[in-house]
Amino acid sequence: MPSLRHHIDLGESALKDGSHPERARRDAELLLMHSLKRSRAWLITHCDELLGEDLSVTYTELLDRRRKGEPIQYITGETEFYSLPFLVTPDVLIPRPETEHLVEKVIELATDFAAPRIVDVGTGSGAIAVALAHKLPQASITATDISSRALALTEENAKRNGVAVRFLAGDLLAPVAGERFEIIVSNPPYVPTADRDSLDVEVREYEPALALFAGDDGLDVYRRLIPAAFDALADGGFVALEIGYGQSAAIAKLLACAGFEQIEFVPDLQGISRVACARRP
Repeated sequence: MPSLRHHIDLGESALKDGSHPERARRDAELLLMHSLKRSRAWLITHCDELLGEDLSVTYTELLDRRRKGEPIQYITGETEFYSLPFLVTPDVLIPRPETEHLVEKVIELATDFAAPRIVDVGTGSGAIAVALAHKLPQASITATDISSRALALTEENAKRNGVAVRFLAGDLLAPVAGERFEIIVSNPPYVPTADRDSLDVEVREYEPALALFAGDDGLDVYRRLIPAAFDALADGGFVALEIGYGQSAAIAKLLACAGFEQIEFVPDLQGISRVACARRP
C-alpha cells in the first residue's frame, strides 16, 4: 500500500498534464489534505503513513477533476480572502487576491465617517462584505445579490467569520431603494464577452458567466450601477469599484457624467488600475 508521499508524487505527475503544471505539487498536496481532512502540518509529519484504498480512490477522482481544469477552490469548497476563510461553490466567483485592493481602499475611505453605512453590490461569496464587517465593526454592512444561492452562501460565510451583515436579494441597488449610504462598493462583472476564449479554462468553463461577463466592452453593469450609486449615496459619500484592464478611461467618463468628483484609480501590484473611486459632492 503506497505512502502519502508516494501519492503526492503521483498526484504531481498527473497534474503536470493539466492547465497549471506550475502548481502541480501544491495542488496535489491540497487535494490529499482535503481527502484526509488534515492540515499541511499534519501531512508533513505523517507523509510516510499509508493511504487506505477508499481514500486512494477518492484522491484519484479529485486529481482527475483538477487535471480537467476544475478550480481547486470548487473541489475543496473553500478558499481564503483577506486572511479569512470562505466557503465557495460554482454559484459564485472565486475571490481573487486583487480584490483585496478594493477592500483596503474602502477601509481607508471609511475613516471619513464615524459609523458608515456600506453596501456591497453583487456580493457573490460575500468576500468583500464579510472582510469589511470584520475590519470595520463600527460600520453597518449590507450585501445585495441577484442570486439567492449566492446570498445563502454569503450568510454562511458571515456566520463562519462571526460578523453581522444584512442580506438582500435583487438586482444591483434595487433591494435598497430609498436608502442612503456613505460607501457603495462593488466588484461587478466586467469581462467583455469577446474575451471569453482567452480566459483560462478553469475560469471560462467553471465560474459563473453571470459574475464574469458584461457585454461587448465589459461596461454594461457599470453603465447602470454608477448613476444608481450616485443617487443612493449620501452627500460626500464614495463609490469604490473593481475594474478590468484598460477600462479606467471609460470608467472615469462614466463617473464624471454621473456627477461624481475626486475620481481616482488604485493600481494593483503590477501597476494596473484595479480600483476606481469617486465622491458624490
